[in-house]
Amino acid sequence: MDAGISDRAFLVTGAAGGIGAETARAFASEGAKLVLHYHRNRAGAEALAKELSVPSIVVSADVGSEADVDRMYAEALSAFPRIDGVVVNAGIWIADEVPLHRMTVAQWEKTMETDLTGAFLTSRGFLRHLADVPREEASIVFVASTAALFGEENHTDYSAAKAAMAYGMTRSLKNEIVRLAPRGRVNCVCPGWVMTPMAAESMADPSAVKRVTATMALRKIATPEDVARSIVFLSSSRLAGHLSGTILPLAGGMEGRWLHRH
Repeated sequence: MDAGISDRAFLVTGAAGGIGAETARAFASEGAKLVLHYHRNRAGAEALAKELSVPSIVVSADVGSEADVDRMYAEALSAFPRIDGVVVNAGIWIADEVPLHRMTVAQWEKTMETDLTGAFLTSRGFLRHLADVPREEASIVFVASTAALFGEENHTDYSAAKAAMAYGMTRSLKNEIVRLAPRGRVNCVCPGWVMTPMAAESMADPSAVKRVTATMALRKIATPEDVARSIVFLSSSRLAGHLSGTILPLAGGMEGRWLHRH
C-alpha cells in the first residue's frame, strides 16, 4: 500500500520490542523517517536502526519521567525539525497474577507511571510540538490492549491504565489535536494476544493457545505485523483521513465470552 507518508517523521516509543520494532519496519517500508525510542534495550534499538534503509535516530527515555520525555523530544527535534506522528507503544505488563486485594500500591504506581503517565507525557510532548510548529495534518496512535475492552482478571492495574488510554485519552485528544492541526487525528489499537518474544514462551504450549483463542472467532494468535500494519494505516491521512477517536480491536473477533469449548 502507498500510505502517503514518505519522508514524514514518526516517533515510535518502545521501538526495541516486538510490536514497536515491527511498526518501525512497516513505517520504513513506506519511506518514513523514524525516531526509535527505547528504555533499556539499547542494543535492540541500535540493531533496528542499522537494519532500516531510511533516516532514523535512536533515543532513550523512561517514558514515566517528565525530564526524560522532554529530553527525548529535544533529541528527536534536533534530528528532524518536524515530527508528523507518534505511536504511543511503550508500556509494561507485570506477569504475576495478582488480585486487587493483594496488589501493592508499589505495583499499581509502577504500572500507572509507565503505561498511563508515559502515554500522557509522550502525547503532551507531541501536542506541544504541534503548537510550536503548526501544520494541517498530524497523528497519534495509542497501543492499548483488549484488557481495556474486557478487563483482565488479576491484572487490574494494566487493564485500568489501558482503558484510560483507549477511552479517556483517545476520545479527549481527538478534540484537542484539531485545535493545533485542523486535520490532526488520534486513534487507538487494542491488540489481544500477539506472538512477540515476550509471549512466545507462554504460547509454546498448544493447550495455552487453545485456551486463549477460545474466545476468538479466528482461532489464531496475531503477529506483530498484524498490529504494525494497522498502526501505519491509522497514521496515514491518505488511508485513514476520516478516522479519529477510533478504538480498533486487533484480536481475531475476540469477545468476553467462550466461543469454542473444544
